[in-house]
Amino acid sequence: MVRLNSVCVYCGSGFGGDPAFRQAAVTVGRGLAEAGIGLVYGGGNVGLMGTVAHAALESGGHVTGIIPDFLKSRERMLDDIQETVVVGDMHTRKKLMFDRADAFVAMPGGIGTLEELIEQMTWAQLGQHAKPILLLSINGFWDPLLTLLDHMRGHGFLRPGLDPAFLVATDPADVVPMLTEAVARREADPADTELVKARM
Repeated sequence: MVRLNSVCVYCGSGFGGDPAFRQAAVTVGRGLAEAGIGLVYGGGNVGLMGTVAHAALESGGHVTGIIPDFLKSRERMLDDIQETVVVGDMHTRKKLMFDRADAFVAMPGGIGTLEELIEQMTWAQLGQHAKPILLLSINGFWDPLLTLLDHMRGHGFLRPGLDPAFLVATDPADVVPMLTEAVARREADPADTELVKARM
């Protein structure tokens, strides 16, 4: 059976205005740890970023934080994790996060989270990777992005064969099962590049 060994989680360095975001971060971190899946994240100890890491650690999970030197004080680097990688710049950070992960989850966040998500979608669209990408749309957080993608699709900018493949979940408990299934499906049929949208 194909194994999902590590998942990169993109999320905010703040908590946002909805308490459900923080609870979702706890559920995701705990779920990864309980499934024996390592967490790769941005290395900070604040906001949703710190919450998902603490939840994984408290459940016995393995956590890898990758943080650029200039953010160590701003995002209060989390010292309790098993592995911290300090890099020189954001480009190196993002590349290492990509290299260390078998799949990606975008939780609620700001411009940085959006940029990281879009980069992975772009790389997938260009055929640079086939790793699952999942948007965790708590209380409809990512709905405006999905509407924008539909808008692009309607104008012919996302054409068949060039439409980025991704999953959408609304329940944080579904993250691990959906990613595990996606990895197994991709391994069984590497040529399968159809768009996957799963709303649960």
